[in-house]
Order: sequence, then structure tokens, then C-alpha cells
Amino acid sequence: MVRPTVVLWPLAAVLAVGATFVSGQGTGRDGHPDFEGIWNSATATPLERPRELKDKPFFTPEEAAEWERQVAQRNEEPPPTAKRAGTGTYNTFYREFGTRTVKTLRTSIVTDPPDGRIPALTPPAAEIKRLRLERLKKFENPEDLGLQDQCLAFSTAGPPMLPYSYNSNYQIVQTSDAIVVHAEMIHDARVIYLDGRPHLPPSVRLWLGDSVGRWEGNTLVVDTTNFNDGGGFYGDAGGNFGWDRNLHLVERFSLFDPDTLLYQFEIDNPTAFTQPWKGELTMTRSTDRIFEYACHEGNYSLTNMLRGYRALERKPGDGARR
Repeated sequence: MVRPTVVLWPLAAVLAVGATFVSGQGTGRDGHPDFEGIWNSATATPLERPRELKDKPFFTPEEAAEWERQVAQRNEEPPPTAKRAGTGTYNTFYREFGTRTVKTLRTSIVTDPPDGRIPALTPPAAEIKRLRLERLKKFENPEDLGLQDQCLAFSTAGPPMLPYSYNSNYQIVQTSDAIVVHAEMIHDARVIYLDGRPHLPPSVRLWLGDSVGRWEGNTLVVDTTNFNDGGGFYGDAGGNFGWDRNLHLVERFSLFDPDTLLYQFEIDNPTAFTQPWKGELTMTRSTDRIFEYACHEGNYSLTNMLRGYRALERKPGDGARR
């Protein structure tokens, strides 16, 4: 696992175009809703609906408060005297567990299928996932590890942009011709073009896909294609959800209220999933700042794991591959 740092990152130097715009809470200068600013996606709402809530798509306000209490209890830091397996990971100081459910009071981010669960993988995709997980248990080279371990991709950038347990901020820079969505995690910056251009030729494949947007009233609709095959884990072991070259993603951005961004997405990938699926979450406007995520610079675990494997290779009779 890589290690986050707490050094401020000079975002303005990279996204200088945003320095001339003032973050607002209503209508932008071109008459469309103003999404510009910092948004936080941390939430107590799970990605998939818990089995015990399978027939309940929404909480009541009282049920949401009780769910938030249970989540807070589960996320409490264990006492120093507690027995722990293995070497552990970040403690709660470094985590950004969401404390509130989404404002729509949904019981899961997945909204369709109706049970709130991600559909099953197709047999070929399930086999790819199985093989990749096996490689993680017996890795020899950096390429055998997950995308997160390689500092290549996190589900926060997506798309779709899904909550994680830390680095949950996004900065949106908005002009009349384009919108930049800058993720705090690894600092991926996705450009959504609004100038009516077509998608790139099919031969061009990108990690974040090719995003073109249009306005439907007060909703920004973003159509993304041209993904590469880098995802391929289909949600586990450091990969993204539904991500291969056949992924077609539609996102919708709108203001739920002046300080809440409603983010909805639809995934259609017939080579990955047995049916399309949808999701939504709310993000909260924040006065916080984007922090540096020095992924490769702090990725000591990757080199140490590889050193350990090289040591096993030199040890006779241990059964390690050579």
C-alpha cells in the first residue's frame, strides 16, 4: 500500500486556468450551474447495498442516523492493547471515513439493479479477474501488482468516480468550453470537452477515457468512451469498475442544493458485466485544500516487497519461482 503525504501541493501551478475564476454556489457566467470549487465524496453509504437491506433502497432520516452511528462505531481506532494480525496499515488519523450518508438517503451507491448490487461478471471477465488475483499472491515484477500498488489508477478518478477511504477531494475548474475534474488521489486530471467535438478515433485509448459533455437544462451529461484495457480487475485488487476498452460510461452532474453536487453514472460494458448498472452519490462543497499525494515518492512498500521476493529466489529449496 502506498503512503499519503501531508505536504501542500501547488495545484494553481498545474491548473492555473482556474485561478481567474471565482467559486460560486449558483449560476456560472455562461448561465449554467456553477460546479467550480472543491468537492468531497466521503460518505457512510456503501457502494453495494448490504444483504440485510436488499429490499430497502432508501433510509428514513432516523434509520440514516442509526446507520451513521453504526459506521462510526465500526471505524473506531482499536485500543493499543488490541491484538492485531499482520503488520497493519494506516490508522484512522490517515483515513477519511465518511460520517454521513448521501443526502438522497439511499442505502447504497449502486441504484440499479434494484437490489443495489453490482451485476455478475461475464465468464471471460471473471477468468481475467481470477488470474490477476493469482498473480498478486505470487508476484515477481511490479507489473504483477495492482494498479493502485503501481500508482497508476485509483477508483476515485475513475470514471466513475467512487469514494475511497482517504484523499476524497476533487477540484473542478469550469469554463464555457471545458471542465477539468482534478482528483486529489494521484492527481489525475480529466478534461471534459464542451465544444461539440466528436469522440477520438477508436484507435486512441486512454486511462481515463475520452470525455465529451453537453448541457441538458441544469444537468451536465458526460459521455466517455475510448478506455484502454488497463482496468481489467473489475473492482478488486487495485482496479476500477467495468474498465476495459468496451466500457461506455454516461455521467450526470447537477446541484442537489447550493452546497451539494449530485453525481450519477451509468456503466455499459457487455464484455465485463452481465448487464448494465447505475449508481449515484452526493458530494459536499468543501473549504478544504487539495493535498499532495506523492504516490511513487512514498511507495516504499513496493520496493520492499520486490526485495523480499528476490531474497526468496536466492534461498534454496523454498519452492519460489526462479
